[in-house]
Amino acid sequence: MSEHDLDELRAELDGFAKPKKKAALTAREERIIAGFEDIQRFVEENGRPPSHGEDGDIFERLYAVRLDRLRELTECRELLTPFDRQGLLGAASSEADIDAEAIDYEALRAELGSVTDQAADITELRHVKSRAEIRAAEEIANRQPCDDFDRFKPLFKQIQAELDEGDRETRPFGKDAEIKKGDFFILGGQIAHVAEMGEEFVTDYERKDRRLRVIYSNGTESDLLLRSLQRALYKDEAGRRITDPSAGPLFSSKVEDDDTESGTIYVLRSLSDHPDIATERELIHKIGVTGGKLETRLANAKLDPTFLMAEVEVVATYKLYNINRTKLENLIHRIFASARLDLDIRDRFGHPIKPREWFLVPLDAINEAVERIQDGTIADFSYDPSTASLKRN
Repeated sequence: MSEHDLDELRAELDGFAKPKKKAALTAREERIIAGFEDIQRFVEENGRPPSHGEDGDIFERLYAVRLDRLRELTECRELLTPFDRQGLLGAASSEADIDAEAIDYEALRAELGSVTDQAADITELRHVKSRAEIRAAEEIANRQPCDDFDRFKPLFKQIQAELDEGDRETRPFGKDAEIKKGDFFILGGQIAHVAEMGEEFVTDYERKDRRLRVIYSNGTESDLLLRSLQRALYKDEAGRRITDPSAGPLFSSKVEDDDTESGTIYVLRSLSDHPDIATERELIHKIGVTGGKLETRLANAKLDPTFLMAEVEVVATYKLYNINRTKLENLIHRIFASARLDLDIRDRFGHPIKPREWFLVPLDAINEAVERIQDGTIADFSYDPSTASLKRN
């Protein structure tokens, strides 16, 4: 199979993604709630709301600024009121006039950043003064302004759009602790992107580690260690892994409540007594897709040149959910194009017909192709007629 064919196969696969499902909460709303939960945990642990005092640590001052903004914004109050078991949103700040000299703008910004680029976002910090750098936490290390952030900004916007549209999901960090170049996470309310990974080395404790370049959606970056990022994600209760866009399985054993049945892919064997068919009956199969009842589709097989003007037997079926039937059928036919049956059949009026959905392939090869489509690896394989099997490209 040529590289051009592989590219076309991949393009076909792109059409099999499940219909986009609208999440109950947008990604931005989830981050707002996660930020509010941080404040609630502080109150539970300390018995009081966070304050702006100069003696407070950076996280307490961060929470105080965040709480002020949540109280100011009507949309945030409406979103968070059902979760406000401590009455934090209705309470006025005891230190409404924040001392501009007492708060380090860059330190707070590095921890909080911005949820969106809008000036009215809850993470915009006001009445604060700048400082060059600060160590916010051991796990996160120093965050510096990202000088080439213009390279990454479109990527963050794309990720956010895909989250909002449901093309990507967020999952709690921990079940899969692997971190690799190109991954995206939510850490401290920010989208974090692993842009670079250094060479692996062994620590003094005989553990493997790597130095990372991590870019954050607020325009900062850090060069923390891989294990430090893992610890930070474990420690952050709102830490999440952002999944890759995925077509998902085509044929799942678990059907979701809102899945829509698309039809059935079927594999047939002809019962024709045509000599060219009878001698290879066990290898000649028709592969098709129908959106209706299969029994209805096959009712007049012996009168239909599509079915070789003969009765057929069903040897395999697969239910389809949320799939473009036409694209899937085209994909399967392309996979086995090199083994398409070259046979002319005359219809009941004597007109010659060349069926296009019959292939000289064993059932095992068809089953494997379905599995490869199911797990997303089909683009790495092609059908080899000489061995009657799929082979890796």
